[in-house]
Amino acid sequence: MDEVFKALADPSRRALLDSLNARNGQTLRELCAGLDMARQSVSKHLAVLEEAGLVTTVRRGREKLHYLNAAPVHEIAHRWISRYDRARAQALADLKLALEETPMDAPTFVYTTYIRTTPQKLWQALTEPAFTRRYWATEFTTDWSAGSPMTWDNHGVLISDPEQVVLEAEPYNRLSYTWHAITPELAKRFGWDEGLLSRLSAEPRSKVTFTIEEAAAQVVKLTVVHDGFEPGSDLAEMVSHGWPNVVASLKSLLETGEPLPDDA
Repeated sequence: MDEVFKALADPSRRALLDSLNARNGQTLRELCAGLDMARQSVSKHLAVLEEAGLVTTVRRGREKLHYLNAAPVHEIAHRWISRYDRARAQALADLKLALEETPMDAPTFVYTTYIRTTPQKLWQALTEPAFTRRYWATEFTTDWSAGSPMTWDNHGVLISDPEQVVLEAEPYNRLSYTWHAITPELAKRFGWDEGLLSRLSAEPRSKVTFTIEEAAAQVVKLTVVHDGFEPGSDLAEMVSHGWPNVVASLKSLLETGEPLPDDA
C-alpha cells in the first residue's frame, strides 16, 4: 500500500481526486480546465494515481474518462487496519464511501481491482453458480451467449424478465449483461418500502460490464463498470455501495478459498 499513501501525500494529486469526487468521469481536458495546473503536470499526477489504483480510466470512443477507484482504500479497511483497530477501520470505510459516491448528474460506477488468479478462473467465478452463490448469494441461469435471456436467483428470489439478457460474452476477456428487474418479491426480501420500490421500478434498465485483463503472471486486472442510469438514480447509489463488497468477497474467494464473512 506504499504507492497509495505516497500518491495521497501530494496536494496536487489530492486536488485531482477532489475534482473527480465533485464530478466523476472527466477527460484530461476537463480536469485541466478545472485546476490551475499545466496539462503535462496533470498527466503526470494522473499516471501516479492510476499506478496506485486510486484512479481508473474507461474509453468512450476517442475520449478517455477518469474515475475515482475506491478499491485500494476498501482493501486497507477490510484486509489490514480492521484487524487491529475497528474505529480506524470505520473512519476509512467512511472515506471509502465518500470516494465511491458518484455525482447523480452523471451516475456511472467504475471499480478496478487486481486479483491473484487467472482469467479462466475469474471467468468461472463470474459465471458459474458454484462460485457466484458463495460470494454474492446469486445464481444465473443462462447459456452465456450474447442475446440470451438470464434468470436471476438473487438471495433466494427468482427474477425472470425478457429484458434480462446477456449483452456481450467473450470468455476470459469481457462480460456484460443488463441488470435484473425490480420486483415486489425482491423489495420484500430487502425490506424496501413502497416508495423506493416504485422509484426503482420506474428507472430505465442499467447494465454491468466486467473487463478482464492479464496484469502479470497469475495476476488479473478486473474492471467493473455499471452504467445506464438516469440522473438522480436510486439504484446507482445502491450499487455504488454494493459492488465494492461483492468484488472484495470475490477477490477473497479466489485468493484464499473463502469469501468475506457476512459481517465484513
